[in-house]
Amino acid sequence: MLVRENAAKVAGRIIPGTPKSRKSRSVPFPDFLTELLREQRGSKAINGLSFGDGVTHLSTPTDGDAWFVGARNRAHESDPSFPLVLTLHDVRHTTASLAISAGANVSAVQRMLGHAAATMTLDTYAELFDDVLGAVAVALNDARR
Repeated sequence: MLVRENAAKVAGRIIPGTPKSRKSRSVPFPDFLTELLREQRGSKAINGLSFGDGVTHLSTPTDGDAWFVGARNRAHESDPSFPLVLTLHDVRHTTASLAISAGANVSAVQRMLGHAAATMTLDTYAELFDDVLGAVAVALNDARR
């Protein structure tokens, strides 16, 4: 999935602009989400926005915004272990954590998150990369064979 545009709230108005890195970036999109996104998009234009009405940018959610709070509450109703305090930033961190645990390297996670430098990614997620050091040893053994 290609991220070409971002929208940020500035002085109470939503202003479209470039992503954090000031350039387009590719974000991995797992196949299992395709049908869910297709349902969400409905009859919206293929090059339009996926969320909201497909034309107007949605505001970043706060505790008072119905769309995110509603989704979070529905998830909690279907699974009481789902946290009611979840934020969009938590979702971003979870995505990065899952990518790292699936074997993504720091460069791939950096690009996915739009970090300007790998050092920013490492500063934030370094302890998760430590968990995969054992896998590096196994890979080196396998490569030797």
